[in-house]
Amino acid sequence: MTTGHVLMGLLSRGPQHGYDLKRHHDELLPAARPMAFGQVYAALGRLAGKGLVTRVATEQDSGPERVVYELTPAGRAEVGEWAAEADGPGDHVANPLATKIAVALLVGGEPAAVAFLRRQRTAHLERMRVLTRDKREAKGDLHRVLAADYALSHLDADVRWMEDALERVHDLEGDR
Repeated sequence: MTTGHVLMGLLSRGPQHGYDLKRHHDELLPAARPMAFGQVYAALGRLAGKGLVTRVATEQDSGPERVVYELTPAGRAEVGEWAAEADGPGDHVANPLATKIAVALLVGGEPAAVAFLRRQRTAHLERMRVLTRDKREAKGDLHRVLAADYALSHLDADVRWMEDALERVHDLEGDR
């Protein structure tokens, strides 16, 4: 996912300035890292340079001047194609948990790997409790519910993987 595509998606709802785009990003994607203002304006500059967005107005209230951007027809076509395109799974899966277990086995053997897995499982379960509570409180906020569902599914998969890993660590270390 690129910042530019997300901003173009937000601009598909109509002209907006960077401050609104940042705010809407953070509301629409509550599980994502909040977007920095510098990131918004840098991306808008790149998109304008490519002819995908254009400046349509400048607003000034009591604060600094705010440039209003609008999606161009080329931008609308680009973001529409991007949103419709399926992302294939990558060839390599980043798994920091497996990396940490491998290092724990090297450094401290089975006891270190098992202790790490148990602590990590506890941390995952606590995060799942928080997300479940947040999801209940979201009541009708589709973006928050979808973000929580996605995170919960991934955390659940991680917990199942950790349980399998605990068994494998015991089995493989016992065979040595």
